[in-house]
Amino acid sequence: MDRNHTKNASNVLNRRSFLIASAGGIAWLATAGISRAADAAPLHVLPPLPYAENALEPVITASTIGFHYGKHHKGYVDNLNKLVAGTEYAGMSLEKVIAETAGKADKATIFNNAAQVWNHTFYWQGLKSGGGGEPPAALKQKIEESFGSVDACKKELAATAVSQFGSGWAWLVLEGGKIKTAKTSNADVPLSAGRKPLFTIDVWEHAYYLDYQNRRADYVNAVLDKLINWDFILKNAG
Repeated sequence: MDRNHTKNASNVLNRRSFLIASAGGIAWLATAGISRAADAAPLHVLPPLPYAENALEPVITASTIGFHYGKHHKGYVDNLNKLVAGTEYAGMSLEKVIAETAGKADKATIFNNAAQVWNHTFYWQGLKSGGGGEPPAALKQKIEESFGSVDACKKELAATAVSQFGSGWAWLVLEGGKIKTAKTSNADVPLSAGRKPLFTIDVWEHAYYLDYQNRRADYVNAVLDKLINWDFILKNAG
């Protein structure tokens, strides 16, 4: 806790909530090469895509993946490594960097880059070629308990994504034992509010503009109909 500021009590609570949610929601990141032991002090790395760059066509083209993953996602990784070099954050896991910088105005640049690395890695994992359709029975039951039907869930998530003003993310999250929708601006992550992410749609323009121009709704609906990875969501909801 920063001894110079009494207002940091809320930040401490946010960090605790983040770490509690992280423990249950992001174990898979370790296998992707993202989580890091503090004493190893390695650089953060760009994890490989879980599929070929053209695997999501025609919904998301290889051209978009090339720029989105190869330029934007990689850029966040490179920026983060430069920003934390020689600081107290060097050698911290990605999740801990996010937790320690969330809500700190003077650390916003570090937070933004770290959170965007996390968000993008999570986003890629939630998509797959030949996705969509009906979710597994166990997940379908959870969705119906929260939304009434799978179609209602998709409709609410699409509305959440389309209504996010400017850049940001639309999410399915687990909160209080129920699946809910949420949206965050810019680089913000639900973990900072103690909500467990299950799935996300990137609604920054670089995620869809080459393929859809200003037709965000078409991009969002195509992702939900044809690319959503229900197995990934079920894994996270377990």
